[in-house]
Amino acid sequence: MAKRCYYEVLGCQKGASTTELKSSYRKLAMECHPDRNPGDHTAEVKFKEINEAYDVLKDDQKRAAYDRFGHAAFENGMGGRGPSGFDFASSFTDVFDDLFGEFMGGRRARRQNRGGDLRYNLEITLEEAYKGRNAQIKVPSAVACEACGGSGSEPGHKAEQCPTCSGIGKVRAQQGFFTIERTCPGCRGTGRVIKHPCKGCKGSGHVQKERTLSVDIPPGVEEGTRIRLSGEGQAGMNGGPAGDLYIFVSVKAAEIFQREGHDLYCRAPVSFVTAALGGAIDVPTLDGGKVKVTIPEGAQSGRQFRLRGKGMPVLRGGGLHGDLYVELVVETPVKLSKRQKELLREFDKLNEAGTHPESESWLAKAKSFFASETKN
Repeated sequence: MAKRCYYEVLGCQKGASTTELKSSYRKLAMECHPDRNPGDHTAEVKFKEINEAYDVLKDDQKRAAYDRFGHAAFENGMGGRGPSGFDFASSFTDVFDDLFGEFMGGRRARRQNRGGDLRYNLEITLEEAYKGRNAQIKVPSAVACEACGGSGSEPGHKAEQCPTCSGIGKVRAQQGFFTIERTCPGCRGTGRVIKHPCKGCKGSGHVQKERTLSVDIPPGVEEGTRIRLSGEGQAGMNGGPAGDLYIFVSVKAAEIFQREGHDLYCRAPVSFVTAALGGAIDVPTLDGGKVKVTIPEGAQSGRQFRLRGKGMPVLRGGGLHGDLYVELVVETPVKLSKRQKELLREFDKLNEAGTHPESESWLAKAKSFFASETKN
């Protein structure tokens, strides 16, 4: 059966960039990986075909040879193996080395030995974000096995040099005029093999354990603030360094206050009598106290009062705070008694020009608008 075009296998055009090839390969390889399709022979064959295509096209020299000679460049003694002899597991490892090797500084051994990073989502209240707090969190993670000290070998034994790669961690294979270097399948790039696995961790060097950690949340943290705890992630492999723990902070919405950066906003209802005659109201603050706000005579809904320094603390701002803005909402009374209604009607009859400036201004504008429309 004739082989399909490698570009067609990866779903890319012949002039596709390395980035496009890599992205398409990663997507297809994930879909057809045998671990995701147990027992599916078709998926396994397709997976091998995808890996074979990418193994050729990701290499500039091999790709140039393929573009010129097609599949013939790797047949009749010119190197290469078909899907039936393709080492897809090794190729699958290599592509992730390509994808993430640059991110980790190009040092494969360090990436393999270093433990994975962990993420923990911590929700706090706005009051806690204002004052700061110390949180005790429980984190399930892999920690170094106490029985073997993280080595993976039974006490009294040590890991030995890998006989496949002689401790280098890589193996090379000659394919025609190409030399292919891959991660050693015997030791997975570590250069060491464990002949006597630790009974406690079965040779992995780490065990699962729930740890309790103390986290200091500084005053002024915002939604999405990330706190890094170095070395508190997953334990490293074969005695390598542990990863980091990243704590992502989310702040619950408060009932009274709304936050915008370092400033706080709240709406304070006042009776129409207080708004008309003037008065004072008490406004609560996040520090546990309250501030008296003086309402001038004739105050209208929507008027804002700025309380300096009563907002959120500035993170690492040396004691600086934002402001608190209080917006007045003049409340219309409901469920009035008969006498109250009579008094309001009497009050309405006593209204004189200038007592409702906004209504009078609006009515004047409306009359002007209709007058101009009539002329037109």
